[in-house]
Amino acid sequence: MAETTLTRAQIRRMKRFDNPWRNPKLMWGAGLLLGIIALGILGRLFWDTEMVFTGSAPLKLPPIGFENLRGQEGVLAHPIGTDGAGRDILALIIIGAPNSLLVGLLASIIGMSIGIFLGFSAGFLGGRTDDVIRVLSDVMITIPPLLILVVFQAAFGDVSLTMMAVLIAGFVWQSPTRLIRAQVLSMRESGYVQMARLSGASTSHIMFREMMPNLVPYLFGSFIANVTTSIVTAVGLEVLGLGPQRIPTLGRTIYEAINSGALIQNLWWWWGLPTALLAVMFIGLLLINLGLDEVSNPRLRKL
Repeated sequence: MAETTLTRAQIRRMKRFDNPWRNPKLMWGAGLLLGIIALGILGRLFWDTEMVFTGSAPLKLPPIGFENLRGQEGVLAHPIGTDGAGRDILALIIIGAPNSLLVGLLASIIGMSIGIFLGFSAGFLGGRTDDVIRVLSDVMITIPPLLILVVFQAAFGDVSLTMMAVLIAGFVWQSPTRLIRAQVLSMRESGYVQMARLSGASTSHIMFREMMPNLVPYLFGSFIANVTTSIVTAVGLEVLGLGPQRIPTLGRTIYEAINSGALIQNLWWWWGLPTALLAVMFIGLLLINLGLDEVSNPRLRKL
């Protein structure tokens, strides 16, 4: 009886893992990211985001329940404080958090598109095409992206979020290219691909209609990893004072806090809250990645 009960429990657990909508890690991770997106959408409706402009609020007010070094207490009009330029921190987060996530998503989408095209071309066509793409990806993966991006950003000066995402995408396509190439090489000699060839299917049909569905779990995992890498790269550039100069982002807020001596003046809310929100963003992406691994890879499931 105990064995039967245990077996039923194992079956229920397996069904939970097989269904992405019932995987707790995937749902928690998606919930965290959706919460950040909702903050950006709903926050604009219920909060005065005009307070992101300099001088729109008192200087260096602490969050409610705290005092700053001058003995000033937090006020309800600015519940999580203001910065040294008289801007509301909540307004900066409402505008900046979705912008930071947007850069990561755009860079990852562009990088994944390049990686899918090059990976399929290298793995399926082979020959000189494979040699050129493989060598190019190997060379690019050895180049430190942050150093090159610093030079590019310094040369371009003030850039838009889209331009920043395009620049970062130029350094995140190598990993999906190598991953897809390896998977396509192992799949192109399989039975269903040979049957498709014998039936007269075109190369594009075989690649994108026969092989692509089997690569979906790998593509999702690579996409989430690229989003994380892109956000880290973007924040790194912004903390160095590069990237968009007049568009609020979490990295830009942290840079301005450090550059204005917020650490010395104990203005922890100026840099601490954006940093905490970035941590929540990364935790959400990590949970999504772990959840996708459990859904697509039965060997990771613990009964």
